Amino acid sequence: MAHTPTVDVLIAGAGPVGLSAAAELRRQGVRCRLVDRLRARLPYAKAVGIQPRTLEIWDRMGLARTVLESAAVLRGQLVYVNGRETARMDLVLPPEVPYGFAALPQYETERLLEEYVAGLGTVVERGTELLSFAQDPDGVAARLRTASGGEEELRVRYLVGCDGAHSVVRKGLGLSFEGAAFDEEYMLGDVEADWELPHGYGIRSSHRADDGTTDDLLVCVPLPGAGRYRMSTLVPPELSTRASGRASGQADAFAHGPEGGRAPGLSHLQAVVDRLAPKPAALSRLRWSTVFRISHRIVDRYGAGRVFVAGDAAHIHPPTGAQGMNTGVQDACNLAWKLALVVRGQAGPELLRTYDAERRPVGEEVVGRTVRHATQGIEADPDDPRTILLREAQLLVGYRDGPLACPPYGPSDAPQPGDRAPDCSGLTLPTAAFPLRLLDVLRGRAGHVVILYAAHASELAEAADAVEAAVEPLRAGGEGPAGPTTVALLAREGAAEAPDVLTVPGYRDTGGEFARLYRPDGPTGFVVRPDGHLGARFPLADAPAALSELLAALSVENVVHILDGHH
Repeated sequence: MAHTPTVDVLIAGAGPVGLSAAAELRRQGVRCRLVDRLRARLPYAKAVGIQPRTLEIWDRMGLARTVLESAAVLRGQLVYVNGRETARMDLVLPPEVPYGFAALPQYETERLLEEYVAGLGTVVERGTELLSFAQDPDGVAARLRTASGGEEELRVRYLVGCDGAHSVVRKGLGLSFEGAAFDEEYMLGDVEADWELPHGYGIRSSHRADDGTTDDLLVCVPLPGAGRYRMSTLVPPELSTRASGRASGQADAFAHGPEGGRAPGLSHLQAVVDRLAPKPAALSRLRWSTVFRISHRIVDRYGAGRVFVAGDAAHIHPPTGAQGMNTGVQDACNLAWKLALVVRGQAGPELLRTYDAERRPVGEEVVGRTVRHATQGIEADPDDPRTILLREAQLLVGYRDGPLACPPYGPSDAPQPGDRAPDCSGLTLPTAAFPLRLLDVLRGRAGHVVILYAAHASELAEAADAVEAAVEPLRAGGEGPAGPTTVALLAREGAAEAPDVLTVPGYRDTGGEFARLYRPDGPTGFVVRPDGHLGARFPLADAPAALSELLAALSVENVVHILDGHH
């Protein structure tokens, strides 16, 4: 067997989750290898929905624009029962949310992520399969089968399993994967329809029997291209893998994902459209189809020691609401920035325990909610429509009760530690003729960002000196991104002071949007984590003490100053 030099992290699985983990690790300066047993990307439109929160995460990496240029817009959903329109949901978010809902075939998402990761120096090793691994207190020994058929052994510091529902990493860790499977089988097809329906709207059309049960179903999700949809529906008897005795070929005791056997033809999908489509339509250009099953399961823990699981390796559930891939991407980002700090020696290994503590409750909520929506319909959700929409967009995910959340400060209904850090517009520079968003300020900054908000430059200067002194020891040692950046945001247009009086780059809260959304209680400091959640909120006068608790485990690599927009 060949032996390779040690790398920091081995990622098994190069789907959207594994690629997102590699992207975050590489931009944090962490060496990683990314292997996938498949020799090429599968040309399937499996996971297609991209949530606004995922776009925010990719924006921080500098990837969002590329995705948006390739994706289709999702404007809403039309619901029909027995041929009659019963509901119309418009996907309209608050104006401060920078991105809407998008759709992109999974293979295109993977292509864009793969190109991004390659630009950072990591190439997906196709046809390379993780066979087994063993860990000890100092690292992980992994055994791979390479594309040439030979075997390779390597030693890494950490292993991340993003290898799907039938994960080798999960099995190797001995994690439980409790849950159940739905009885129904479905068929899926990537086709074009010539109907005249509103552009960008998904379609859910069902037939309800006299006893109130749904006995026929058609769900259509728009894809990029004229009239192109991913259609899913109940499988006809002649294609049922169970009725015919065909099996999925998986050794697991559960069924999830594409099944083996015959794939649906265009005529199978056309027959369903003829029965259920709200308007007559002829289907054409069938690109791909399959029969699939759905299970709902979640692991008992997201890792053990130096080995972790993310995405479908950790949780599987119905595709309702396009939650799976997006939840996995957030898993990957949450874990990756923590791994980066530990690998660089800027945090202790105990930080990695917070990955399970923060992300498994999210996974449990997603699994439970998607099962309810799949069996009862989203209309049975008791929350108000605005809350439902924000939750589906994954904008309500938070860690207020998590182990990293510092004590709250300021109004209880304002963004607090653990909450998503909202974006805002109206930030200006003296040298620019156009306003920026907070995401523009954060983009490309790999580490934590400290935001110092005050009414006067003198307050910011004093607080900045204290913060710089507090974080300086954490910048020494280890490889990683560039050192700290200090940015100031000064008052509204009528203020006497200007940002360029500071010795650091300065912005102004010209639109007052930051003040409106963050609701600072006088001079206030904020810490924004690499995954876009608030890590701390504190009065500027207490900055050193407030930061000491957080900085004991975290590296704060950028400092942003914001001057109150009301002075």
